[in-house]
Amino acid sequence: MTQYPRELARALHLCSVHTKMYGTDIQLKPIPDEPRPGYLDPRRLEMTVKAKRQRESAPPPCPPTLEEMRAEMGFPGWNMNTVAIWTAYEEHVWNGNLVRIWVYYPRKPEGKTGRPGLVYLHGGGWIGGSPYDLEGSCRLIAERADCVVFNIDYSLAPEKPWPNGFQDCWTALCHIYKTAEKYGADPAKLAIGGDSAGGNLAAACCLKDRDEGTHMLRYAALMYPALTFAGTGIRDYRWSIEDYDICEEQRDLIDPGISIARPVDGDPERIMGVVGNMYLPEGADPRHPYISPMFAKDFKGLCKTLIVTAEFDGLRIQDELYAKMLRADGVETRVLRYKGMFHGFFEELGLVPQAEDLCQEIADDLRAL
Repeated sequence: MTQYPRELARALHLCSVHTKMYGTDIQLKPIPDEPRPGYLDPRRLEMTVKAKRQRESAPPPCPPTLEEMRAEMGFPGWNMNTVAIWTAYEEHVWNGNLVRIWVYYPRKPEGKTGRPGLVYLHGGGWIGGSPYDLEGSCRLIAERADCVVFNIDYSLAPEKPWPNGFQDCWTALCHIYKTAEKYGADPAKLAIGGDSAGGNLAAACCLKDRDEGTHMLRYAALMYPALTFAGTGIRDYRWSIEDYDICEEQRDLIDPGISIARPVDGDPERIMGVVGNMYLPEGADPRHPYISPMFAKDFKGLCKTLIVTAEFDGLRIQDELYAKMLRADGVETRVLRYKGMFHGFFEELGLVPQAEDLCQEIADDLRAL
């Protein structure tokens, strides 16, 4: 069941329109039923208007507490599975941190082996979010790719600042590579994925996998990842609102949605604001490649990569430049830009057709492994 006609998702999956950003190819995913440029998807528009009305009816906001910030994060999508999905659960203590892993796989005859495996890292600005936010998407990918998905609950800042969360994810990846066959997954078909902060951690794990010579990963799906904590020092990178085509009719609704990576108080060096201050301890180098993957010395030898962006996302500029950087070093890279979407749309499974289509795109890539 969805809140949109299913033919919209089918039409979206058949779209093949291309454009250029930083001189590199971007595959566009147009809104199926809104051809005008610079407009929100009608379903996203309805949700945005509703949220704006709720904010306007509430008392003036004070600086939110950490608990309030966490409570605002996440948008659990619907269950769209059409077959039974088995769920397993593991708990581990690594480096003094409790790390939980949810495992999803389609119900099949006992002894089923050789499936691809996807290690998934949720978003939430390194300070919030949970595996539950993307559980619907992870379960749907498990069904459509006939794969095993490992949904990781890693440590969060500020209680556990960097490098805790990153170390948790890396250790979980190594553990899954060694034990994948327990769940019928083939370690030679292992992939990693993540959205937003999870995309950052996934990109960093790809770099470490290359740097350590472990070569566990065959594929990475990075959904609107945060790729730099520093707004300067990256060749060709500049953030400008002029790079966004926004219709005047909806500008007051769209402009706030492009706040991520917008320079704070006009300072191009301050782009991650409050969450960056909580995630990075004093003395941490924001240009460390496992913090800001865009600062890696090079990208040679990385696994095949899918980079997903949203049209109205402040991270879109850095993400599409990252694709160019990967391609320049010979990394097989595909870029999808979903028009009419904000940051975080992958969580809205069942509410917008773009989330379902993205599950199918990832599933297709995993099947190809």
